[in-house]
Amino acid sequence: MIEQQLEIPTEDGHTTTFICYPERDGPHPVILFLMDAPGIREELRDMARRFATVGYYVLLPNLYYRSRVMELGPLPRDLDAPERQRMMELMASVTIPMVMADTAALLAFIDRQEAARKGPIGCVGYCMSGQFAVNAAARYPDRIAAAASIYGTYLMTDKADSPHVVAKKARAEFYFACAETDRWMPLEMIEPLANALRAAEVNAEVELYPGVEHGFAFPQRPAYDKPSAERHWERLFALYRRRLG
Repeated sequence: MIEQQLEIPTEDGHTTTFICYPERDGPHPVILFLMDAPGIREELRDMARRFATVGYYVLLPNLYYRSRVMELGPLPRDLDAPERQRMMELMASVTIPMVMADTAALLAFIDRQEAARKGPIGCVGYCMSGQFAVNAAARYPDRIAAAASIYGTYLMTDKADSPHVVAKKARAEFYFACAETDRWMPLEMIEPLANALRAAEVNAEVELYPGVEHGFAFPQRPAYDKPSAERHWERLFALYRRRLG
């Protein structure tokens, strides 16, 4: 396994990006892995490595670089703890236009990498980044062929860049994994999301994961549920195999 941590230039500075890919048999199809609200940490790097072990060139960029923040460290379970309040402030500081500009910079970077295969790209966003993954596929329809939102937040809003609105601009195949218990994407919103995507003739699957909570795929989170986490890996690997090769 090849691993690197590089400072990739963007419009607003440099995003520290963890990159990993197999040592052999390249070049490899690319997956852009967008972080959740707790930020970059070894848990996410391990998940990036899991993508890489099955043949992908993976980029995991720090989306909090504008605030000069990299790793937040352990977060208390108390939702009112100062550390969690800081996380919420950081999450609110990152907007869709910002991440689309970062995506352009990341695409320009991979175009120069010999280990990254030219051709269709995959994208996955967890938690706050589900909306970013969908918007990236809509913004770059000629590049991103598969995008996934894993317990994504703000998937249906009244804004013009709401994921349920912009998805129709994409050519990608989408996968939405939704937890049964999720205050960020309540159960009563899942069917309307699926209906909106269907009405717009978007190539998308919206799947409910029963009996689990937001965060179920993260091994170090209290909400971790191994059977559901493994199902989400199965779905992602199948999606990228279909669309990226």
